[in-house]
Amino acid sequence: MLITAENILLVGSVLLLISIILIQRSYKFGVPTLVLFLGIGMLAGVDGLGGITFDNPKVAQFIGIVSLNFILFSGGLDTNWSTIKPVLWQGVSLSTLGVLLTAVTTGIFVWLVTGCTIYEGMLLGAIVSSTDAAAVFSILRGKSLALKSKLRSTLEFESGSNDPMAYALTIVFLTLVMNPDMGLGSVIPFFLKQMLLGAAGGAVFAVASKFVINKIKLAYEGLYPVLMIGLMFITFSFTDFIGGNGFLAIYLCALYLGNQEIMHKRTIMKMYDGLAWLMQIVLFLTLGLLVNPSQIIPVIGLGLLVSVFLILVARPVAVFMSLLPFRMAVRKKFYISWVGLRGAVPIVFATYPLIAGIDKAGIIFNVVFFVALTSVIVQGTTLSTLAKWFHVALPENLKPLGPVEVFLSEQEKTAYAEVKIPEDSKVINKKIVDLNFPNSAIIAMIKRDGKYITPNGSTVINEGDVLVILCNQNNGMQEVQACLNINFN
Repeated sequence: MLITAENILLVGSVLLLISIILIQRSYKFGVPTLVLFLGIGMLAGVDGLGGITFDNPKVAQFIGIVSLNFILFSGGLDTNWSTIKPVLWQGVSLSTLGVLLTAVTTGIFVWLVTGCTIYEGMLLGAIVSSTDAAAVFSILRGKSLALKSKLRSTLEFESGSNDPMAYALTIVFLTLVMNPDMGLGSVIPFFLKQMLLGAAGGAVFAVASKFVINKIKLAYEGLYPVLMIGLMFITFSFTDFIGGNGFLAIYLCALYLGNQEIMHKRTIMKMYDGLAWLMQIVLFLTLGLLVNPSQIIPVIGLGLLVSVFLILVARPVAVFMSLLPFRMAVRKKFYISWVGLRGAVPIVFATYPLIAGIDKAGIIFNVVFFVALTSVIVQGTTLSTLAKWFHVALPENLKPLGPVEVFLSEQEKTAYAEVKIPEDSKVINKKIVDLNFPNSAIIAMIKRDGKYITPNGSTVINEGDVLVILCNQNNGMQEVQACLNINFN
């Protein structure tokens, strides 16, 4: 069946509804939702029951880039700086050196066992070199894994931050495949430009976005998430326009904003949580439609070789080498190695050779798809089991709260206080969003002139206001006192 303007909404909505309905049952049988989405897309495709013909890598790539914007931005918003700060350099090492080592070792292996040139091997290695944010976020959060020694923070930070490195390496080696006479040294300036401008773009747009969100006055609360989407796409597209790495820019921008006080933060984070799920579903359904199972069969042998080498050799070598300067138990390094999930990102990156039209583009795409599918099935379904085997799992009740969980939690708070603002307080005439209020506490209500009002980020504190404060933990009230510069006793 051909996709037309008349039936695209019908087909898309039916596939979306089927995916959402089946999500609830997928983990009951230990099947990651990402495999489910891919399977539905493949069943609906030209070789499946639906018979939908979709053979447009450019459209798939566009959908992939848009989806990754939402997925990475949501992941950045949901990353608590206080939890990643202790593992920052471990994560940076994994997302840079680890990606490079994975790409190089896998590329050399492909070059040795196939008829590919060294640059073609490196291109395939670069495409599968990063762990996938959508896969890691979906599986770790879907399974609610609680891990010891900040392992979960390390894994989520790595998966959210290593896509830019893989993207840069993919473009570098694709350029070398198309122009083999250029030499590796000639593309180093491009690589450095990508990373430096990407980091700079993320920093500049992060500060600018906070200023815009907190200073602009919109008539409706629902417009603030729309404003955030616009800022997200500007950050990505402008950084990419000037030659920087847009994926790095949006992740850094979201990481900053997620740890700042911004207007209507709860509404924004709720929306991004839902949109990230929607984009995962759309992305995997699209990629499932794009692949033809009949074309994967001839490359199953090569795909298995690459998958086994990547899971058992390339990823562990990269992890152990990247974490060599850090003290960490061997069993924890092995677990980090096992959580090297490949998912949508490698398949999206594999569309670049297809669009460029290089000789082995079809083989590379099908091998990458098979590797990603194998990774999610084999590694994704065994994360909980191996966490117990390696003794890195924590009881569920000890799982720490992240920013989204703090904001969206409906749990009853453990500490309560009513605080009257004195006439000499420094917070008078300040907006709540400018107070740098602790994440563990909220101003639930304000009693003003004998009436209770429900505050938001734009609410200005007045002299004589009585703040009704709820807090997750008793010692959190000390942080509230420091923030308001008021002694509650």
